[in-house]
Amino acid sequence: MSHQPDLIIANATVVNSTGRQEAHILVHHGKITELIDAAQPVPAADRTIDATGKLVIPGGVDGHCHVAQVTGRFRTLDDYRTTSTAALWGGTTTIIDFGIPRDAQETPLAAVLHKKELATQSRCDVALHGAVVSWDETVPWQLEQLAAEGVRSVKMYTTNRGTTMADGDTILKVMREMVRLDGLAYIHAEHDPIITDCTEQHAQDGRIGIEHLHRTRPELAEEISVKETLAMAEYTGAPVYFVHQSTPGAVDLVSQARERGIDAYSETCPHYVTLDDSVYASTFPEWFACCPPMRCPETVAALKERLAAGAIHTMSSDHSCYDLSQKRERTDDVRAMPHGLPGVETRMPVTFTAMTSAGASVEQFVSAFAAEPARINAVPGKGRIAEGFDADLVVFDPAEERTVNGAALHMGTDFSPFDGKALTGWPAVVVSNGRVVLDADGFHDPGAAGRFLHRNGFRQHQSASDAAHLPAAAL
Repeated sequence: MSHQPDLIIANATVVNSTGRQEAHILVHHGKITELIDAAQPVPAADRTIDATGKLVIPGGVDGHCHVAQVTGRFRTLDDYRTTSTAALWGGTTTIIDFGIPRDAQETPLAAVLHKKELATQSRCDVALHGAVVSWDETVPWQLEQLAAEGVRSVKMYTTNRGTTMADGDTILKVMREMVRLDGLAYIHAEHDPIITDCTEQHAQDGRIGIEHLHRTRPELAEEISVKETLAMAEYTGAPVYFVHQSTPGAVDLVSQARERGIDAYSETCPHYVTLDDSVYASTFPEWFACCPPMRCPETVAALKERLAAGAIHTMSSDHSCYDLSQKRERTDDVRAMPHGLPGVETRMPVTFTAMTSAGASVEQFVSAFAAEPARINAVPGKGRIAEGFDADLVVFDPAEERTVNGAALHMGTDFSPFDGKALTGWPAVVVSNGRVVLDADGFHDPGAAGRFLHRNGFRQHQSASDAAHLPAAAL
């Protein structure tokens, strides 16, 4: 090696999704340049951090964040500076946001370009998903432009009639385009006619306040929508990724589809494996307004079992930064209040605690937290500690326990759905692109240093990932 490293993480227990080793991690110009066996002397470096007794894992990749999101008359209160700072505090070094048209006048391409401009203020690396609400003759060209921008996935909602919902014709046509452009279909799956009918019946009965949210969106609505979408994916040959799955039945449908050879993936969120529908009878039910809602304890337990067993591929936050004043405007009617929870900063400890308490290994945690989000979303250079990969690293003591204080977090809102919970798996040191942004002295703002990441084609990236002999640059 010809240059002295900028940084060495010495005496580390390095944990990737594929295994662990004792090593010194050498970092230069934002890249991991070498891993040296920990039995060897520690080389000289500009800075050395001793990780004796700690675990070192890849920086987290959160594949599902909503930053500065406009939904109807509500806008989340964050911006890229706020959310990316909170992500780094929580051990996540890459976030993937969505460019969702705010109304019928904004095109999918314009929505993505707007978010790309906002992302220039990000402190961590950023990638984007596109979104299509309705089909017209310009959509194929717009999707080509998105692919050229490095945006290789498109989200579609099967519910939210009149706002973000895409009909079946649109979903099927976009899936065909994803096959043509080597992209990935992202799906929010809830059966709209069932949701609409169930919600209207509850409204007629006077049971439409937040305390009834879980009854207005039944598990059946999620599972039948997953089943219909998988049929379209099988018909078109498109890879498909289901966001925030909240029932074991939905996960099982994906597992069965994969057994038939369909490229299908399951994502869940920290709140679906740690909180149940009793929260809607609590003192502050508005803290838990999200769609899908929290499920019954038996469903939560079964979903957690699937996560620990490896049937769920990724754990994302679905971060949405509304505050309590927005949530409390219309707690009398779930149809009129903003849904979504802040979670980008707590994703690591909630996931670590949930998975290890269910018997999962740290390697499995790394898979759901960083490796699989990077691989499935075709993000190059992320999700692994190895020579040639980006120097995104998290050092932590797996035995250290802290209690969540929502007011002390950095997400730009005034609550956390995990407030008061004792969790393990908090980051002690965070390195983003070779910069130490969090250590014992606190947070060190790197400025607007986050890069916009051009993602690879879906199948191109999966093929490269499977070929372990290829250099890291190929990923």
